[in-house]
Amino acid sequence: MEDLRRSLTLYPYNILGSWEDGKDIVQDVFLKYSQLDQEKIADKKSYLIRMVVYLSIDRKRRLKKLLHNYPGPWLPEPLATDDPHLAVHRKEILSYSMLVLLEKLDSKQRAVFILKEAFDYDHHDIARVLGITADNSRKILSRARTELRTGLNVTPDEEQMKLLHRYLKVLEGGNMEQLEQMLSAEISVTSDGGGKVAAFRNIISGARAVGALLSGLYKKMYSKVHSEITWINHQPAIFYYIDGEIVTCQIFSIQDERVKNIFFIRNPDKLRILQERSPGRVTFSGGASS
Repeated sequence: MEDLRRSLTLYPYNILGSWEDGKDIVQDVFLKYSQLDQEKIADKKSYLIRMVVYLSIDRKRRLKKLLHNYPGPWLPEPLATDDPHLAVHRKEILSYSMLVLLEKLDSKQRAVFILKEAFDYDHHDIARVLGITADNSRKILSRARTELRTGLNVTPDEEQMKLLHRYLKVLEGGNMEQLEQMLSAEISVTSDGGGKVAAFRNIISGARAVGALLSGLYKKMYSKVHSEITWINHQPAIFYYIDGEIVTCQIFSIQDERVKNIFFIRNPDKLRILQERSPGRVTFSGGASS
């Protein structure tokens, strides 16, 4: 049973956008499962998955209602896809940009989309998990894809890492013209502080406004602190550390060799799992190799 815990947690993580909530749901499922007559359950793993998905859908509905009172934009909890503990499940972790987009969907649409796209279930399998018909699963998936209206397909690429190295050097040099050239004209920046640390409450858009924001923040907050370039949910990211603690995780969406979106995760609760997986790992300082 315990060897299933990590793989089961990926289902609620993709549905909820929270690893910690996912762990709580799997723990609840294990407790409920332990009280059942397990000899009557033919396929224990499938039964556990159904329980986990049902609880996740219900939790997501309740969480969506609570988000109306969230201080500023809400962003999913990031997951380090270079974590060796998750290597065997890496393909089942959605990209960060996709997790953000999935917030447009209702909880059942999200569950169908995730079972199909992340776990490669066919519609008959989805029907068995969710207690719906295969035709209904197809219709829900079609509506979900229409709602997303995107062909977003994030593929980890070392060229993206090289771009982030250049990005840090440009920030360090303070050349605004070069910085703006690295940004898409439609770039947007979203920040989540959870009301616990400073973060901007509105989404900032446009190359000029974002360029000024990034340059100002770098000079004020990040030019003298340690940083690390890494992968988060299959996308390039930068950790910024103060006294060995991750204070900001910036995740980048890069298309056509330009930065299209940046997500600032500053909420300490959402950075905890990253800190646990990378204690003291520091490879950059002030944009240059240390």
